[in-house]
Amino acid sequence: MGDRMTPILVTGLPRSGTSWAGKMLAASGELVYVNEPLNPQHPPGRCPGVLRASVTHRFQYICDDNSAGWLPAFRDTTALRYGFLAELRANRAPYDLARLARYGSAFTWGRLTGRRALLDDPFAVLSSGWFAGRLGCTVIALVRDPVALVGSWTRLGWTIHLEELLEQPLLVRDHPEMEELRALAGSQDRIAKVCALWRVTRSLLARTEGITVVSYEELARSPLQGFRRLYDVAGLRWTAAAERRITRACTARGEADRGFAWSGLSRTAYRPMDSSQALSSYRERLTTDEIDRVRALTA
Repeated sequence: MGDRMTPILVTGLPRSGTSWAGKMLAASGELVYVNEPLNPQHPPGRCPGVLRASVTHRFQYICDDNSAGWLPAFRDTTALRYGFLAELRANRAPYDLARLARYGSAFTWGRLTGRRALLDDPFAVLSSGWFAGRLGCTVIALVRDPVALVGSWTRLGWTIHLEELLEQPLLVRDHPEMEELRALAGSQDRIAKVCALWRVTRSLLARTEGITVVSYEELARSPLQGFRRLYDVAGLRWTAAAERRITRACTARGEADRGFAWSGLSRTAYRPMDSSQALSSYRERLTTDEIDRVRALTA
C-alpha cells in the first residue's frame, strides 16, 4: 500500500486504459497528473520542464545500470520540481508556452499544497520494476485482453517497431523473452507483432516484484469496487466526491454527461464512457478469423 507521499505510476501497453485509470485516481484531488514523460514524441514528451532527460526510444528501458541520468531527472519530476528555464530554452511555440504555464503552475501549486505526482505512462511499462524498486513509486500496471488491445490498435492503424526494443541491450539482457521478437523484426504483420508485444509484456509484468497488476476488463466491469481497491493500494482517500466523479465518468453515454474529465493541454486518450459497454467494442474492429488468430497467438 502506498503512503501519502509516494509517487504513483500507472502503466501498461498503450490502449490498456492507463489514461482512464490515471484520471480516476486523479479524481481524488490529491494528485498532480503528469502525462507520458517517456513519450519520445512532442507533445506530450520531449518537455524538459517535466522531465530533464533525453528519451531516445519508445518503451525506453531503465534499470540500475543506466539510471545515472534518469534517477535525478525522475526525482525532480516526482517531487514536482518544474524546470522553467530548461523548458524555455527548448520550446518557444505558443502551445509550448501554454503547456509551460499549465504544468509549471500545477507542479508549483501541487508541491506547495502537499500533492503527489501521478505519472500516466504506457512507455514506462517495461521499466516497471525500476520505478517501483529504485524510484519508490506505487506502480499500477493494467493488462487488457489481447483481442481488445489488438482491435484498438487496428482501429487506430498503429503498429510496433520491434527494433526499438531489440536495440536496447540491457532490456534484452534482463528480459530474455525479448529474443522471441527477433523473428518478427521488420515484419508487416501488425497483428502478429502486437500479439508478440502483449505476450512478452505480460510475462515481464507477471514476474516483476513490487507492482500491482490489474485487469482492465475487471476494472471496467466493476469500476467503483475496482477503483476503491486501487485507492487503497495507492494510499488515497476514498471520498464521496471521488465516488461521484468516478460514477459519472464510468457511466457516461454522451456529451451531455461528461462526468470527471481533464481539459486543457494534457491530450490524453481518456474520455468519459460507459465502461461496461466498452468491453465489447472490439467485435466491431476485428473479423471472426482475426479474433481466432489473436487468441491462438496469445494462448
